[in-house]
Amino acid sequence: MRVLVAEPIADEGVDRLKRFASVNVRTKLSTEELCNEVQHYDALVVRSQTRVTAEVIEHGRNLRVIGRAGVGVDNIDVEAATRCGIVVVNAPAGNTVSAAEHTMALMLALARNVTEADAEMRKGVWARSRLMGTELRNKTLGIIGLGHIGTQVALRAQAFEMHTIACDPFVSAEYAKSFRVTLVQLEQLISQADYITLHIPLTAATKNLIGQAELELMKPSIRIINCARGGVVDEAAIAAALQEGRIAGAAFDVFSEEPPTDSPLLTAPRCILSPHLGASTFEAQTSVSLDIADQVIAVLEGQMSKYAVNAPHASTEIMPYVRMSTTVGSFASQLMEGQMQKVNVRFSGDLQQDSYEPLKAGVISGILHEATEERVNLVNAELVARRRGLKVVEEFEPECGNYSNLLTVTLETDTGTTSVSGTVRDGQTRIVRVNEFWMDISLTERHFLLCDHIDGPGLVGAIGTVLGQAAINISSMHLSRLTPRGKALFVMALDEPLGEAQRNIILAIPNIHTARTVSVTDWLP
Repeated sequence: MRVLVAEPIADEGVDRLKRFASVNVRTKLSTEELCNEVQHYDALVVRSQTRVTAEVIEHGRNLRVIGRAGVGVDNIDVEAATRCGIVVVNAPAGNTVSAAEHTMALMLALARNVTEADAEMRKGVWARSRLMGTELRNKTLGIIGLGHIGTQVALRAQAFEMHTIACDPFVSAEYAKSFRVTLVQLEQLISQADYITLHIPLTAATKNLIGQAELELMKPSIRIINCARGGVVDEAAIAAALQEGRIAGAAFDVFSEEPPTDSPLLTAPRCILSPHLGASTFEAQTSVSLDIADQVIAVLEGQMSKYAVNAPHASTEIMPYVRMSTTVGSFASQLMEGQMQKVNVRFSGDLQQDSYEPLKAGVISGILHEATEERVNLVNAELVARRRGLKVVEEFEPECGNYSNLLTVTLETDTGTTSVSGTVRDGQTRIVRVNEFWMDISLTERHFLLCDHIDGPGLVGAIGTVLGQAAINISSMHLSRLTPRGKALFVMALDEPLGEAQRNIILAIPNIHTARTVSVTDWLP
């Protein structure tokens, strides 16, 4: 076996690979050089800088596995690798402690004005009274995202006698309680916290999660730390709040553009910046390199990898059903409200028993798609759900009325239940039920508006006016009602996504009870 290591990883990982295969470490290859080189290897190992494009993958005729020494795989064309039968693996846990410790380092530096004090001292200024700090003890830390790193931050903050609260709809209350963390809604966290730290992936749903509107709800003494991903915090809004003295401080290790040459944070006061050092410790690099080496070796030996990114392990025949299951899970999670407690998956009709596990994995992947950077698939679905304290229950029934196959996902939260049913017809996913309302929704469009309402004249016209004024086109509409002039649901398929301002205007229309948006993407777990 031959392994190409295209970016520097710790020597311990290289040595482990060398005990199994012939290893060539060649870094700083251009795309052309990588294309020429990769065809001779069974495995390729990269970090975040090397772009493993479809072109590179096509040249890797002998590749069996691509290893990403780190978490995100956005620099790897996973779809192209999947088409070519190449397993992609990553190492999501190796840098957990280092990232958590860097978060605490920034938090302490903010609390005690460490960087400003150092700069003043080097200028010969002895400014003790002006650099008065604050203790972490008895302060409230708000953690947005209670995954690997978020939980480790919570444990370290509790050692400083901080009160820890968190917002993460995709973990159970029991799981959070096991780490002595209280789950709250985002608005409550923002208004109560003295410190806020983010540990979430960057997705359409989390982009600028903390912005101007959220800043207005915070205490003037708030300090914000972002060691997650650039873009989950509105950097311009934070910089303006710092300049105006509306917040006490901020610390950033990640940025929307790296390096952040034009970021307003560079000139903002009371702001600590570090160049993406969260995973930059000897221990983390060693752990990550050993993790990725073990997984590459496992795949080359024909074994199952612990962190396979693209291994659904399902037959071609059931792929449309797996795709449907991810869509139904995602659809339900975007409609739910509250803290998730239980996931119920019901298989009905002629769905075959050998498809249950891939479909369940698809459901979990759809639910957690925007909650974690881990790729959730058949290999790790149960593990990821269990780690988040999610109880997944399966039901089976041979008949399903008017459908040959039906998958129903019901999410139980602390505020109620949300149920979505889907089926596959002519190879395509159809959403056929939302809660108690039956309908038949094609997913040819990507954006949907769903409104619970009391049936009556004029509502569609009123909503259409709002959408028309925002230049949002309606491509189709579905209406389901329980009784005439009674409870009803309509679903509008939109050509463009609905903005929050328009959603609020629609919510103010009489007899409109809810206005929720859903975006549909097409991916396999």
